This record gives sequence, C-alpha cells and structure tokens, in this order.
Amino acid sequence: MPRRLPALALALAMSANLHAAPMTLTDYMALSGPAPDATLRYGAAPSQYAELFVPPGKGPFPVAVLVHGGCWTKEYGGITQFRNMAGALAARGIAVWNVEYRRVDEAGGGYPGTYQDMNAALDLLARTARDHPLDLDRLVAVGHSAGGQLVQWLAARPRIPASSPLFRADAVPVRRVVSLGGLADLRRESALLKTSCDRDVAELAGTPSAARPDVFADTNAGDLMPNGSRTILVTGELDTISPPRVAHDFAARARAAGDAAEVVILPGASHYDEVAATSASWPLVLRAIESMLPAPR
Repeated sequence: MPRRLPALALALAMSANLHAAPMTLTDYMALSGPAPDATLRYGAAPSQYAELFVPPGKGPFPVAVLVHGGCWTKEYGGITQFRNMAGALAARGIAVWNVEYRRVDEAGGGYPGTYQDMNAALDLLARTARDHPLDLDRLVAVGHSAGGQLVQWLAARPRIPASSPLFRADAVPVRRVVSLGGLADLRRESALLKTSCDRDVAELAGTPSAARPDVFADTNAGDLMPNGSRTILVTGELDTISPPRVAHDFAARARAAGDAAEVVILPGASHYDEVAATSASWPLVLRAIESMLPAPR
C-alpha cells in the first residue's frame, strides 16, 4: 500500500493551505491527493474503473462512495481532483471508492451507459468488499454537481421499473447520500442544466418512445421518491452552478414524499469549496459525511 501521512499530520498540512477566498474552477482543477491503494476495472472502456483507498489498520472500515461532477463531460476533470477528498477521508478512517464513469462526450456515455456504469461500479464494490476490510452496512454515497445527480439516483434505484435497462434486482443498497452542489432533478431543473452546464436533458435521460414514454421514470431521483433514503444537501452560499434554492427545493420535495432530507449552506463558499479538503468549508462537509456513518454493530 502507498505510504500515508498520519491523520493528524495530514490534517495540519491541509489546514495550512486552506483557501481563504471562495475557490474558482482553476483552484478546483489544481486539486490533487494521494494515489489510491488499488485501481479496479468494471468494464473495458477507458473510463470504467474505480479507485480504492483503504485506511491504515484492521477495519472493517465504513465506506464513502465518491462520484465526481464536471457537467457530465470530460472537460472539467473529476476523479483526480476527488483524490483530495479521498485522502482526507481515508485519514479519518473511512475507506473510499472513487468512481470514474463514461460521460456524455464519451462513447457509450449518457443514457443508459452512464447509469449502467454506476450500477457496475457498485456491483464491483460488493465483490471487492469480500477481499478487503470494508463494511458496506456503513456506506454513504457522496457526489458533487453532476455526481450529486448520480448518487441520488443510486439511492432511488429501488423505485426503478423492472422493465428498465437500469433496473438491478440485487443492487447494493445506498440509503445515505451527501449531495454537494448536486443537480439532481432532471425534470424540474432542465433550464438550470442548460445554463449551468449547457446540457440538454435528452443527453442524460434519453428521448421518449412508445416503449419508454416517460424518460424520467428510471433516471430522475426527483420522481423516484420515496425510496427510503436520507440525504444531506450541502451547497455553497455563493454557488452559481447549483444555487442554494436547488437544494432547498429538492429537500422539500423529498420530505413531502416521506424521505429524510436536510440542507447545509456553506457560508461564503463557491461550487468548488464544496469538494476540497483544502477549503475553509471542509469541516462542515466532513461533519455531514461522518454524520451519515452509523457506529459499527
């Protein structure tokens, strides 16, 4: 395994480099972190893999599934930048499954490929847990921006119709979600997806057909409730990609349907402070993640 800084030393190193001003896209693209302990493939395409980070010690360790954002495209990085958070979580005794996936500008990405990648990555995690000290009963899915949409979709999978190509009868349960500036509601936020990411909903949900008249019936977490999940929606006060209103609206809809949801607003934070362990917002983000991990049985 790669050598890691002790947790205290890592925390001190990160605190010494905290971003005082709200982070920019340039700051985000410059993020980095330790190399993973293992890289495992769930498919043959270049983007079909996940990175495993295992904390020092015996375990078994709780698991954070990380799903990066980037407007569902390759342009804005993703898994490499998320190593920043992965390293910080591993230093706190949390194993990390950092997921890469095919995006809309990659062959096979979009609908249904991107969602099938999420299914396959979680299936691979279940197999990996047989050989590593991972406690999947203590699992939280953490996604940023576009990744927020995908982790909330993971939690909604029990509501997907069995006729859908995205249906999984034996899916790994995802009951706890932390959405960081998430863009989860494809149906109701289509205008925002266009202005923030220049994405058309058809790229993410497909086009209607006689066999599939409602494209949101298997893609949109906002329509697949209640699903028994608990979500914390964390958003920067200054986030312009996914403004606080989006988090409040989704949480209200989830609670009205019978699911648990709460909102955390990060003071003075941008869309990029939400995902950086070098950000002044990190303690609040970390608190949200750790609050979703129950004590071992």
